[in-house]
Amino acid sequence: MKHLPTVKQLRYFVALEEHKHFGRAAQACFVTQSAFSVAIQELENLLQVSLVDRTNRSVTITSIGAQIASQARLVLFDIEGMVDYAQSLQAPLSGPLKIGVIPTIAPFILPKVLPLLRKKFPQLDLYLKEDQTTRIHAALLEGELDLLLLALPFDLRNVDTMPLFKDYFKLAYQKDTSKIVPNNYKLSKLDSNNIILMEDGHCLRDHTLSACKIRKQDQINKFSANSLTTLVQMVNSDLGITFLPEIALNSGILNNTDVVVEDLSERSYRTIGLAWRKSSMRKDEFKLLGDAIKSIM
Repeated sequence: MKHLPTVKQLRYFVALEEHKHFGRAAQACFVTQSAFSVAIQELENLLQVSLVDRTNRSVTITSIGAQIASQARLVLFDIEGMVDYAQSLQAPLSGPLKIGVIPTIAPFILPKVLPLLRKKFPQLDLYLKEDQTTRIHAALLEGELDLLLLALPFDLRNVDTMPLFKDYFKLAYQKDTSKIVPNNYKLSKLDSNNIILMEDGHCLRDHTLSACKIRKQDQINKFSANSLTTLVQMVNSDLGITFLPEIALNSGILNNTDVVVEDLSERSYRTIGLAWRKSSMRKDEFKLLGDAIKSIM
């Protein structure tokens, strides 16, 4: 029978990889440095690899050690997930749940759904992290997050997804603009630099380009926005036109502006959905949460 690492050894090594210092890592784990060092040495002996390069002044995690630390995090979070899963069998959607949300969704959906979710699942403790899709996806795979609320499609590996609803794009422009003829809008007739979008890195930019069939790069203004609020203000100053998701409009983002909107094709939308690790034991809970969000929205 194989000898396997203990949970304690894995926790200690993950702490060491994070702090890069034996003393601080031991302190974070509430053990003495000597006991901590022994546990790391035992883990190296068990795995028969060098996890750490030690010097008098610093700790360097080896390349193998970095990979082991990544796997150790997943193991630890799966163990924690097993405990949460056992609890959920008695009370679904109870205890901690760490959700990653993208910035072009969080301020427009969370204020509406969170109060009702707290009422429906009073024992659920939600922890939220707002960031761009690539970063919350990485955090999900590392086990730092349990669930993502994001916009699809997006290239997501090792996850399962649950579509919730379609978020339609609307043409947005300043009411007195001369950049388009509102009642006879044609994308092909736009002059260069007339379309303002979110900056690179935001999936909303890619979804807009795809869903709204924007093919000519010269039509896109070199200046971009890092938030939907900024994007609206740029359009309000008549610097160009843009395409806004319906959930943002429903939140009143155009209040006190001269920006107006028009419908586009029924195919001009992104899909709001949930994503979780394929290995997660809480998928039934996540689907239950998804159904609750759909009913609210």
